[in-house]
Amino acid sequence: MADSVKQANYFKTNQATWNEKVKVHAESDMYNLKAFKKGKTSLMPYELDALGDVSGKRLLHLQCHFGQDTLSWSRKGAKCIGVDLSDEGITLAKKLNDELQLDAEFVCCNVLDTSKYLDAEFDIVFTSYGVIGWLPNLKPWGKMIAERLTSGGVFYMVEFHPIVWMFDYLGETPTLKYGYMQDDVIYEEYEGTYANANSKIISKEYGWNHGLSEVVNALTEAGLHVDYLNEYDESPYNVLPDLIKTQSEMYVTKDKLYPLIFDIKATKP
Repeated sequence: MADSVKQANYFKTNQATWNEKVKVHAESDMYNLKAFKKGKTSLMPYELDALGDVSGKRLLHLQCHFGQDTLSWSRKGAKCIGVDLSDEGITLAKKLNDELQLDAEFVCCNVLDTSKYLDAEFDIVFTSYGVIGWLPNLKPWGKMIAERLTSGGVFYMVEFHPIVWMFDYLGETPTLKYGYMQDDVIYEEYEGTYANANSKIISKEYGWNHGLSEVVNALTEAGLHVDYLNEYDESPYNVLPDLIKTQSEMYVTKDKLYPLIFDIKATKP
């Protein structure tokens, strides 16, 4: 089977899984939709500090799930468009936008095909937490980001660190199993989801590991200038086994032997 056909099947499987996850996540404590509707932001300190005042700026949110972060940026005055593979996610995002009387827009497509659906340029392209692992190759991703940014525009991503994805978390204890720069696709099938481990849905997922050099090179080869790359030994989300909550409301591993997240900011000349 040709790689393109295989990848299409991988994306189709992932789309079906994410469609199943939308309802579960919308009802979960983690996403806390009730508090969100009352005005609580879904954005974390990293992205808020990195992008600052977004009022009046055009913002493209890649892989937006059901749009909470997109709508949070919209509440801060940005003119937002969110993109996601899940049609159920986009349907809920549009519903929330109408309910909250915001002016965000949402497009359902594979993130790699964004430029086929949008020709507008943006001041900010944003994406966060658990996004690039769904993509087989970051070069077309970087190219698309550069295409959608206006001159002087900023790309910002905060993401789980590649070391995190080297472990298999499906057993009783995490096991080091996958390569840091593994080219081969990784398939996992399990009951539940990170937002509700007790859910009865069956998650079937195809993913890929990308080292930091691949992330940087995908952006620089597309013509962007990397302003900074930071690594942190804490996470704002308690989505890995045995994390410990800190006084700053972050989560860390017991021994802090490796980073949990990284963020990167780049500018289009």
